[in-house]
Amino acid sequence: MGFRCGIVGLPNVGKSTLFNALTATAAAEASNYPFCTIEPNIGRVAVPDDRPAAIAALTGSAAAVPAQLEFVDIAGLVRGASRGEGLGNRFLANIREVDAIAHVVRCFDSGAVHHVEGAVDPVRDIETVETELMLADLESLEGRADNARRRVTGGDKEARERLKAMEPALAALEAGRPARQAAIPAGSEKAFRDLQLLTAKPVLYIANVDEESAAAGNGHSRQVEDFAAASGAASVVIAADIEAELAQLEDAAERRAFLESLGLGEPGLDRVIRAGYDLLGLITFFSTGPKETRAWTVPRGATAYEAAGEIHSDFQRGFIRAETVSSEVFLEAGGEQAAREAGKMRSEGRDYPVRDGDIMLFRFNV
Repeated sequence: MGFRCGIVGLPNVGKSTLFNALTATAAAEASNYPFCTIEPNIGRVAVPDDRPAAIAALTGSAAAVPAQLEFVDIAGLVRGASRGEGLGNRFLANIREVDAIAHVVRCFDSGAVHHVEGAVDPVRDIETVETELMLADLESLEGRADNARRRVTGGDKEARERLKAMEPALAALEAGRPARQAAIPAGSEKAFRDLQLLTAKPVLYIANVDEESAAAGNGHSRQVEDFAAASGAASVVIAADIEAELAQLEDAAERRAFLESLGLGEPGLDRVIRAGYDLLGLITFFSTGPKETRAWTVPRGATAYEAAGEIHSDFQRGFIRAETVSSEVFLEAGGEQAAREAGKMRSEGRDYPVRDGDIMLFRFNV
C-alpha cells in the first residue's frame, strides 16, 4: 500500500532542497528560478523508528526493514494556477494523486534567492496556494453539484447521497474555507472522500528557516505555527539547507557533532517524516523471523485481517488468528519465548484493531 505526501509551495521556497535532503539524492534539481521542477520527483524514505533494529537484534534477524513513506516533489505554484497560469494544470493534476500535502513556506530573508511575490510574507504565501486550490475545487464541484441536483429531481438515490457530501463542501469553499473544514454529515464520509477534492487533503506546514533560526525558529516561522494552529493543521520548523548538508554526512558521529554544533537534538527531517506519517493517520506493526524483521504500515483502525493482507494475500484469505504481543513488552521480556512464558502473547481474531508497535505472527490455512 502506498502513502504519498506531496511537497508543494510557491517557487523558490526550498521544496526541491527539502526533497533532496529527504531522499539524500540530487534527483530534484534545486535551482534559483521558478519551475525548475517540472515532472514530479518521487522518493521513498524510511520512517525514523528504533524498534525494527531492536527487535531484529533480539530475534537474530539478518535484516531490519523500516516502514517507508513516499514524498513527491511537485512543481511550484503561482497565482492563477487554477486558471492554468505557470504550470498550474500540471500542478493540480499531480497534487490530486497524493494522499496528503506537505506545504513548504519560505521563512527566510535572502537577497540571493528571488521571491516570486517580491518579499517574504508566510501567511500571504500560504493563502496564495490555498486560494488556488480552493478555486480549482470550487470549479470542479459546482458542475458536479448541478448535475447531482438534476439527478435528484429524477429520483436518483445515489445522487442524493453524493449531494449530502457536496453541499457542505461547496458551502465551505464559497465561504473561503478549505473543504477539509466542511461539516460533513455522519454517514457521508466515504462520498466526501470520493469527491477527491484538493483542499480535503490533510496538510502539514513546513516553515523553512535560515541556519541561524534552525533551533528556535523566527518571527516568520511563528506566523506559520499560529496559522497552522488556528486551522487545525500541524507544522514543523526546519532549515532545508542544513538538512541537505546533513544528508551528505555518512558518519553517524559526524552527523551528531554537526547537529550539536547547531543546537539541534535531531534532524528536522525526522520530525517532517514522523509528522507526515501522523498526518496520514498511519501506524506500524512488525513481523519478525530469521531472514528479516520488517515494519508494516496500515491506517489507524485497521483490523488484523487487513494487516494480514499487507504481508500476503494468502495470509488474509486463509486467516485463522494473529499471535500478537506489543513490541515494548516483547523487548522488555527478552523475546518471544519469554513473552509467552509471562502470558503476554495474545491470540487475536480477524476483527482485532491493530495497535501501533504490535508484533504479529499470522496463522493461516489456504
